Amino acid sequence: MKLSNLSKTVHKSKKRIGRGHGSGRGGHSSTRGTSGQKQRSRVSMFFEGTKVKKSLLKRLPLFRGKSKFKSHSVKPLIINLKYLNVFKPQEVVNLDSLKSKGILEKKLASSTVVKILGEGEIGIPLIIELSCSKNAQEKIEKAGGKVIGKVEGK
Repeated sequence: MKLSNLSKTVHKSKKRIGRGHGSGRGGHSSTRGTSGQKQRSRVSMFFEGTKVKKSLLKRLPLFRGKSKFKSHSVKPLIINLKYLNVFKPQEVVNLDSLKSKGILEKKLASSTVVKILGEGEIGIPLIIELSCSKNAQEKIEKAGGKVIGKVEGK
């Protein structure tokens, strides 16, 4: 075996701090600075000083973790009218037909909410089975099509 035959290291292993001199970061204070609570071990996520308080995190147990500040409501996928010009006249537009035409990804779940907005023009009469805005509904009906899905808007 020669040094030139060895495979290259792709991933460098993490240094384990404070696990003895042989670990690479052992020794006296192991890069943690001088004495105190943070030098001895990590501070608990729920620690709020010496007072006895009920943490906000403990009061909202379902919102812990990385996504605690994200909205949990379902946001629809938005498709503008200008992308529906690939359909034939009087064709039905629903989730499956959008997937088959390549407008949406084929791996999307069937429970995905899709909403059609009125940006762009459409010159083909279509039958829409998805929710759409009022502006989109007006343009679809002006082109000779009809909307079966829910209409949302001002």
